[in-house]
Amino acid sequence: MDYRIEKDTMGEVKVPADKYWGAQTERSRNNFKIGPEASMPLEIIHGFAYLKKAAAQTNFELGVLNEEKNNLISRVCDEILDNQHNDQFPLVIWQTGSGTQSNMNVNEVIANRAQILAGKKYDDEKVVHPNDDVNKSQSSNDTFPTGMHIAGYKMVMETTIPGVEKLRDILLQKSRAFDKVVKIGRTHLMDATPLTLGQEFSGYVSQLNHGIKALKNTLEHLSELALGGTAVGTGINTPEGYSELVAKNIAKFSGLPFITAENKFEALAAHDAIIETHGALKQLAVSLNKIANDIRMLASGPRSGIGEINIPANEPGSSIMPGKVNPTQCEALTMVCAQVMGNDVAITIGGTQGHYELNVFKPMMAANFLQSAKLLGDACVSFTDNCAVGIEPNYPRIQEHLDNSLMLVTALNTKIGYEKAAKIAKTAHENGTRLKDEAINLGFLTAEEFDQWVKPEEMTGSLKN
Repeated sequence: MDYRIEKDTMGEVKVPADKYWGAQTERSRNNFKIGPEASMPLEIIHGFAYLKKAAAQTNFELGVLNEEKNNLISRVCDEILDNQHNDQFPLVIWQTGSGTQSNMNVNEVIANRAQILAGKKYDDEKVVHPNDDVNKSQSSNDTFPTGMHIAGYKMVMETTIPGVEKLRDILLQKSRAFDKVVKIGRTHLMDATPLTLGQEFSGYVSQLNHGIKALKNTLEHLSELALGGTAVGTGINTPEGYSELVAKNIAKFSGLPFITAENKFEALAAHDAIIETHGALKQLAVSLNKIANDIRMLASGPRSGIGEINIPANEPGSSIMPGKVNPTQCEALTMVCAQVMGNDVAITIGGTQGHYELNVFKPMMAANFLQSAKLLGDACVSFTDNCAVGIEPNYPRIQEHLDNSLMLVTALNTKIGYEKAAKIAKTAHENGTRLKDEAINLGFLTAEEFDQWVKPEEMTGSLKN
């Protein structure tokens, strides 16, 4: 392989000749060979591109960076955002907890790419210096959390919320379509009083509405950016007005409502905003797990399970059992939910690692956050398109379960009392007979009274709504 020599404050380093990165990136690449699939998420790199472009523009507007350097930095940042240099960011998540090496990776790529754009060679005097120009008015300590917030906010807005809303909307359609389908309810996995299938699905809709609301409620804190705090939150080496202006420029370039953090010490030393937003992602994961499991169990069978709904048959379910079809979308969604819950544990632990003026678990927290946000959004779309849209009631099975349920006797509580009603249910269960037959045999009521008082459709409360 052809190499060129790059230098940093520790000396000379051989760098692959066809790469834009420099000495500090190469050192990190060699020092942290951890994990087969642990590259820094591209969304973080794009977050850096937004903030580096905004920083250059802000430094230019405040008179501490010349126009040529601003233009070169901005041009390279636009190329990065256009995915032209994705192979130039090889570093892994498992590095310094401040993300310093990834910050320098971006600085070096921008500086060396700018060198080529300016018509210079690598060994010519630097047109744009990675530290003095690309990193001007910045520190890794405030750039990495800024990149985290930009990437996280974008992922939530562009992937998570649209995905969850798509599933919510389909479940709402199903809830309305199934509003008159009376079925038996279940509590403790045991027979309970009737409700409609639409009412059951309305609970799922409400869960997702609350989850979306909770997620959106966290975005105000996530919109606060640490940039301008530099090393420890004091803003050392930044020009007057930098923090506010750079946040405005990031908002302009990204199209998202970012603002400067009210307190930079909190923004560097703690990542409560990440924890708060991921807590809402965990809430959604808990809700989605319940929904997917309910649908999986309601569709179980087709002949030996509950079988009250039919879901699409997407692929063969067994390599040995012909004709078997499994609830694969339910399984995929619940596995995603388990991953998100696990990520929340890691993020929570990461949030505890804010020592004095700096949290030192930033890369791990960022990677897990982005994985959760993307997985939830993608899984909701997959579940919607390949399962939820095709859910239909299995009317004969619903009616069979409804007719056989002993809990319809609850309608008699106010007519003959709890103890007599319980006697009817227990006797019918022991004898394998119908409620109506035992109610008459026990002499507690007539056939006409039973038919008048035990009407499943009136037990759902739907007529009161």
